[in-house]
Amino acid sequence: MKKLLIVLFTLLSSLSHAQDKINYTSEELSINKHIDGTLLLPKDVKKPNLAIIIAGSGPTDRDGNQNFLKNNSLKKLAINLSNNNIATYRYDKRIVKQLKSNTLDKDIMFDHFVDDAKSVLDFFKKSNNYNKIYIIGHSQGSLVGMLAAKENADGFISLAGAGQPIDQVIIEQVNKTAPNFTEDTKRVFGILKSGKTTTDYPIALASIFNIEIQKFMINWMSYNPTEILKILKIPILIVNGTKDLQVSEAEANLLKAANSKASIEIIDNMNHVLVDIEGDDLENSKSYAETQRPLSPKLIHILVEFINK
Repeated sequence: MKKLLIVLFTLLSSLSHAQDKINYTSEELSINKHIDGTLLLPKDVKKPNLAIIIAGSGPTDRDGNQNFLKNNSLKKLAINLSNNNIATYRYDKRIVKQLKSNTLDKDIMFDHFVDDAKSVLDFFKKSNNYNKIYIIGHSQGSLVGMLAAKENADGFISLAGAGQPIDQVIIEQVNKTAPNFTEDTKRVFGILKSGKTTTDYPIALASIFNIEIQKFMINWMSYNPTEILKILKIPILIVNGTKDLQVSEAEANLLKAANSKASIEIIDNMNHVLVDIEGDDLENSKSYAETQRPLSPKLIHILVEFINK
């Protein structure tokens, strides 16, 4: 019995060390004055495939974190891919750099994020160091990524990306969580859609309609993800989780319907920060600020298989 326990312990230890093994090198790399990021290069691969990872909404950094929501989702994604011989580049959104240097540009637009993604893609295309280059866009980054990918990328992956314009997504979210504000939300979005701004909104909706972000919102809501995805002529993978509190499976299905050649994967129990949730919404919400959770193993398998196809 003692010998059996020793064998089991040795086996488990070797598996643990194998999972912890680092199969890549790391380099801090600035693309231009707006973009700072981290490049992971798999060891002993002369010309690997590269995945450019684009973060979601808000002041989200290269690791997938915001001030009080640290989960390292995008950092873990990059590490998992690079340990599977796929180079990765993840970068801070320009608003993160501005906040760090106290030089916030109040005129920042959604299109600036698209310009940044295009700059990153152009930089790596010109280097000629990679076999194929894929864009992975998470949440808001899905829309940013598909707009950037249509010119030069070899493939596009949407992680928890919306299939509707952002105004329709928010209206649905408000209707579910605070239905008494649904009509006000529709009214204000109607004003914004006409190209005008307004201060006539309930204070409870200030986080959505703050006057300082309304021009950004007008720019963002002008894009319809399905209209963009339908014209992409590159391999497309759409991924969503059944435990995503922010982006439902229905959004992924809308994207799939827009492009018949796209592949779709719905991962049981995966949530918006790409980890598996077995419990209730409380556990789900808490995971946004937990770094110890591993990413969904199925997600990594699906992405590696798609990129290396």
